[in-house]
Amino acid sequence: MTTPSSSDECPSVYSATRGMSAITPPARRIVARTSGQRHGPITRLMSPGDLGQMLKPFIFLDYVDAEGSGPGFGFHPHSGIATLTLPLTFDIEHTTSTGQVDQVAQGGIEWVVSGSGIWHKAQPINGTRMQAFQTWFALPPSHELAQPSAMFLQPKEVPRAGPVTLLLGTFEDMSSKIDAPFDACYLWVQLQAGESWTYQPSSQHDIAWTFAQTGKLSVHGEVLSRELAVFEEGQGSLHFKASQSCAFLVASAAKLPQKLSLGNYSVHSSPEALAAGEQRIKEIGGLLREK
Repeated sequence: MTTPSSSDECPSVYSATRGMSAITPPARRIVARTSGQRHGPITRLMSPGDLGQMLKPFIFLDYVDAEGSGPGFGFHPHSGIATLTLPLTFDIEHTTSTGQVDQVAQGGIEWVVSGSGIWHKAQPINGTRMQAFQTWFALPPSHELAQPSAMFLQPKEVPRAGPVTLLLGTFEDMSSKIDAPFDACYLWVQLQAGESWTYQPSSQHDIAWTFAQTGKLSVHGEVLSRELAVFEEGQGSLHFKASQSCAFLVASAAKLPQKLSLGNYSVHSSPEALAAGEQRIKEIGGLLREK
């Protein structure tokens, strides 16, 4: 990931005294909002065929909210994408087709780059309620058929300051250990009732969105409650106020210019790259069945 200069980092203005900075750049309008499609404990908020087209490299977002240990996810393949999983209330055991087995504690991050193709599975452990996010990212052509990899950040390795947890990218004086091949900033923010927070994306970032997970979040005159909102493209600031104590995702990025070629488990930048990725995951699947 290209590290922004100090003038291009993701700055914010935070106030716990129910006010925002007296000097803030113009706000950006909300141009789309959705509560997603719920299937049991999983709410699909973004897919490559809908909002993902507007928000590349962000192309997919699932929110999981289940009582008990919740669903496990058996071996399944991907190619052409990276996935970031944030378990909020439980631990995960993760296994890849390369034989790598890891655990990440709640509040940590599971990062998988599928590249040319990988199979993996995840099992929730040590939790009485399962709340989590999984995000997919489109990979640029330079990385979409690269060697797959997986890394895991434990909670103490995930940067936090004030109300903000940095999931990906660079924010103020914090940098993620994840070396993503695109320019994005991804944050988890928690505010108490009445608190305000302003986010000014990097001057290189032209797309931005937010998802209010809990509470009521006021954004530019609109109130979000378990909803995703997409902001108009540009570099204007984003102003948030907690009408009730709330937690939310907020993200910005330099929009990827590539088209999306969609498969059942894969997303690539061209039909040719998609065919190569799907062929590779078919070969890996055959090897797994032989074992």
